Amino acid sequence: MRHSHLCRAALVFPLLLFALTAPQAQQKKQSRASVLDSGVVYKRDPATGELHIVSSGEPEGQTADAAPSHRAPAIQVQSQIVRVTCSVFAADGTPVPGLTRERFRIFDDGAPRVVANFDESSEPATVALIVDASPSVVRDATEMKEAAEALIEGLAPSDEVAIVDFSAHTYVQQKFTSVRELLRRAVDRIDVRELLNDTGGSNIYQSVYLTAAKLFAGRTGRKGIVLLTDGEDSGLGLSLNPASTQPIGGGDNRLRFEDVEKLLAAEDIQVFAVSTENRPKILTADWLAAHRSRSLVSEKARDEGIPAYTVFLAEIARASGGELYFLHETSTLAETFRRIAQRIGVEYTLGFVPGDPAQGPQPPGWHALRIEVTDIPGATVDYRGSYYIPASH
Repeated sequence: MRHSHLCRAALVFPLLLFALTAPQAQQKKQSRASVLDSGVVYKRDPATGELHIVSSGEPEGQTADAAPSHRAPAIQVQSQIVRVTCSVFAADGTPVPGLTRERFRIFDDGAPRVVANFDESSEPATVALIVDASPSVVRDATEMKEAAEALIEGLAPSDEVAIVDFSAHTYVQQKFTSVRELLRRAVDRIDVRELLNDTGGSNIYQSVYLTAAKLFAGRTGRKGIVLLTDGEDSGLGLSLNPASTQPIGGGDNRLRFEDVEKLLAAEDIQVFAVSTENRPKILTADWLAAHRSRSLVSEKARDEGIPAYTVFLAEIARASGGELYFLHETSTLAETFRRIAQRIGVEYTLGFVPGDPAQGPQPPGWHALRIEVTDIPGATVDYRGSYYIPASH
């Protein structure tokens, strides 16, 4: 058992005492949230292997504060256009704004493709802040609120934010809105003390999946999830054996890690994961860039000194084109969240038609991506190394 677990246990007991002595206040506060996983039933198509939510009842409790969205509905043809969000950095690590469509080159399974759609951070972004509120990640409430405020204020005024927290279940404190006051109220409602009786583990990746599937449904433009957690998921039975990430046959109706990756890639939702643990020495920016095109889940990670819980955070960031941050590398959590907001504010979104028009569309499954920029010596591009085409059903 790691030393950090002992420290966490010492923090949990006084919080548990508080929870037992103030049940009425907790019940009143938590009732403002909705339960995102209430009534959710998964079903895997035996022919395609795709997982679907086939039943989802009305959320329990009262609906979180609502605000009208001013975003017009858009007609989307997801099967014809693949969208990829990316960031460009100069040799000194500073972001490069102001690039035009002509500066980008995109390759689909090694073949060049025409950049059909292009956006330089002009469309509003939608960002979901997902906070691990299980006892294993007890944070100082004041610091958490300051950090969330830094993220909210760092985004553009037209960007919309949702606030989610989880333990065994996933709670929506606020659906997407650009109204800052509603977001501040939602952040105030995040409190680990309320979820001490939410027994059943810490379902990190189910929370990410449900947020992507339900809250982001119908959203366009740049999409991101900011995930604060230690990475210790207890819901999917994960290990460094890659088989633990995949379904066991077509009759396996359980959510698997691979299903989470597929959904994020198909919907172009980036995950910016903030780990409360320490960075393993091998996980440098250069090492992560060198492993962009293949899964990080491997038994070899144990020999390289990467704990399984960190491997999966790094993998979800890699597969979605996001980034993995470590809380202890910055002076405050607010500083980390501010950096994430700054990156989201200077991203580019490229759209292309997958496949060769002469040979027909790309088949369902994973396909390799490569993005390059021209005439910027030493520049690097951060993007996801593959995209996913869901099987038709």
